[in-house]
Amino acid sequence: MITRTQYLHHITRYRDTHDLVKVISGVRRSGKSLLMQQLHESLEQQGVPSSSIIHINFEDFTYRTVREAKDLYSHITSMLSKRGTTYILLDEIQMVKDWQEVVNSLRLTRRNDIYITGSNATLLSGTMATLLSGRYVEIRMLPLSFSEFLKFNDINDTGSGFTRYIRQGGLPGLVHLPQESDIIMEYLKGVVNTIVVKDISTHAQIRDIDILHKVIGFLASNIGQQVTATRIAHYLTSTGRKVSIETVDNYLRLLEEAFIFYRAKRFNIKGKELMKTNHKFYIVDLGLRHALIGSPGDDFGAALENVVFFELIRRGYQVTVGTYQDYEIDFIAHRSEETLYIQVCASILDETTRERELRSLRLPDDNYPRLILSMDTLPFSNFDGIRQMHILDFLLSTEM
Repeated sequence: MITRTQYLHHITRYRDTHDLVKVISGVRRSGKSLLMQQLHESLEQQGVPSSSIIHINFEDFTYRTVREAKDLYSHITSMLSKRGTTYILLDEIQMVKDWQEVVNSLRLTRRNDIYITGSNATLLSGTMATLLSGRYVEIRMLPLSFSEFLKFNDINDTGSGFTRYIRQGGLPGLVHLPQESDIIMEYLKGVVNTIVVKDISTHAQIRDIDILHKVIGFLASNIGQQVTATRIAHYLTSTGRKVSIETVDNYLRLLEEAFIFYRAKRFNIKGKELMKTNHKFYIVDLGLRHALIGSPGDDFGAALENVVFFELIRRGYQVTVGTYQDYEIDFIAHRSEETLYIQVCASILDETTRERELRSLRLPDDNYPRLILSMDTLPFSNFDGIRQMHILDFLLSTEM
């Protein structure tokens, strides 16, 4: 079994905070159900009797009849422990209609410690947000990091491991599959179809799924590029599929809510403000990208940028794209009192490329650390205070 140590440690820190509902969110097949199982086992290992743990996975056929709030409430209240805390673990809770009222009612009983998972960001909107305002904590799960990928696949050669990671991504379910490209691709395409159908189309009652697929394909082909709903609408119209800007904008929101794409907003460093347009999008897993558009071939740099973006997110940074006059910094990473400027490039061995990357990092008139991440192994790693680091060293390190 794959133990996601980082997430398990994070969620167990909130144990017995009865007034807080612990929400584990993230894209499908990122490991949320497995984390719930590991939390269940961890509780038992710490001496919690099984009778004090209620664990329901609503994708399990056993609970197919529990789809209404009243049925859920009756089922859980009949199993509550008479003594001490009852730990309530509800997996893929969004499959139950009006579940929010049940969870809030159970939370009011101070002896209940509640954990829920879901595959859509709307889990935390509407009724849920109203009922639980300030009374929940969200733990966002991502697919395997590169270091986890090496560990769980028992890979010692980091170079070949990275090539495989870029190609097939880090969904935990791949670890147990035969390492044959057609099997892996069928699995990934199945995940994509489930996200599109269950988490987006059915939820939002989308009728023209073809347009949604085209928007997804456009974003997957343009990771790390400035994107607007207008640009996508014009592109689709040019291909013979006329669509409104409002529709595209709605689809972009739905894709974010399903956690398949993450938006990196642009930040004007000089004006110290977030820009309203031309944001960038990154796909949560490069294996899903491969399933969507095939092997992109010539945009290795974009794939590297995608990997770095999510590694920064895993480490708790808020990530934006920096703009300074007419120049761009790939990432501004901010965490607590720490801010970093980061450029990502396949190689800076070419002098013209190196100077272009360095020029952007030199522009901001402040003292924040600056870092270039590339695939180069250089005899020196400092360019007048700007540090260069091999991307694999960065991904496998705990500190920058």
